[in-house]
Amino acid sequence: MNDQIYGIRAILEAIDSEQPINKIFLQRGLSGELFKELESAIRKNDLICSYVPVEKLNRLTKNNHQGAVASISPIKFHTLETLVETVSNKESNALFLLLDQLSDVRNFGAIIRTAECTGVDGIIIQKKGAAPVTADTIKTSAGAAFKVPIAKVDHIKDAIYYLQASGIKVVSATEKTTDSIYDVSFTQPIAIVMGAEDQGISPSILKASDYKAKLPLLGEIESLNVSVACAVFLYEAVRQRLQG
Repeated sequence: MNDQIYGIRAILEAIDSEQPINKIFLQRGLSGELFKELESAIRKNDLICSYVPVEKLNRLTKNNHQGAVASISPIKFHTLETLVETVSNKESNALFLLLDQLSDVRNFGAIIRTAECTGVDGIIIQKKGAAPVTADTIKTSAGAAFKVPIAKVDHIKDAIYYLQASGIKVVSATEKTTDSIYDVSFTQPIAIVMGAEDQGISPSILKASDYKAKLPLLGEIESLNVSVACAVFLYEAVRQRLQG
């Protein structure tokens, strides 16, 4: 595993110093005061944690892990509030990207790369259930993950409400609509929502969106890869903005 730390005290220090932790693996059945302190810190900071057999930890690292291994993100994350505030001070109309439970790190990396090429102001993901930023993500993004601000939120739906309150319209990419991508104006401040590889965008997020739009599919296959579909949506925004 790349970008990892191990040992209870080391992970506690990482949490205290607000290191960007993707996930923590704890040994199942372990106890002790220091271990309980770590569990408390994990709950307090709402970090993702899994209890696993010791064999899993031994595979993750050959070092003395003391029953705890953490995966560290190679990038620092932003808050939604600071991200929106920073973008609102720019002269150009905002362009955000929200990813609803996207789980594949390579798809994530490809999307970040396209987002950087199309001038996306920021990407918003959910803390739990979203693909982590790993070494594979960085590699697939061709380094774009260091250039595009990424914010983590508790819930994508709450992020949508915040964006809408900030004057940003939200369009969800979904086949569950009769409206075409070419009927939506991307020249206004806007955020595009892309869904998970297997299930698409959740119904509650579709309901909260200002627009729903689909891509015309002329063949027999019913959907595109999410990173490809995302690229089409982003470049339609670019096309409209260049012409507008």
